[in-house]
Amino acid sequence: MSPIILASSSSYRQQLLQRLKIDFQAISPNIDETPLLNETPTEMTKRLAISKAKALANQYPNHLIIGSDEVACLENKIMGKPHHFDQAFKQLKMASGKTVVFHTGLALLNSKTGSLQVDSIPFYVHFRELSDDAIKRYLEIEQPFDCAGSIKAEGLGICFFKGMEGSDITSLMGLPLIRLVDMLQKEQLFIP
Repeated sequence: MSPIILASSSSYRQQLLQRLKIDFQAISPNIDETPLLNETPTEMTKRLAISKAKALANQYPNHLIIGSDEVACLENKIMGKPHHFDQAFKQLKMASGKTVVFHTGLALLNSKTGSLQVDSIPFYVHFRELSDDAIKRYLEIEQPFDCAGSIKAEGLGICFFKGMEGSDITSLMGLPLIRLVDMLQKEQLFIP
């Protein structure tokens, strides 16, 4: 079995991958995540997932390398990570009563053979009407400033949801495990 590398410094992705009970190392790929002009969310997340995996290929030449990237979109506009309270408040205020689509790109690179599998998984979140006070309380408690669209679905953010649509809840959290298991099985890594 090839050793596994998660090309990410995200604690959320590491926690998700731990669910599969496989040994892995998490290493930051340090890539430029700037969107390209006229790039769709699907194109962007696939490109960044591939870039993250390939960034570590020379350093880890006999490994399975997992790259993943997520963006949130409201009315076809990408909402990045807010990084601070004011931007997070603005994002959640805009999402109030609307549907946000979370696109998660996933790449699995076999650095020994050069085999590359890529996908982008959408997940739809229908938001409740959100009061300013509820948004402020949530931001003070969760501080989701490193999360796409200012949402921690695995935490208190779930209270803002009216409904969800998608094939894999873990894609909403940043690493689509259902699709990843398919990819790992194609590389002869069978889970469990």
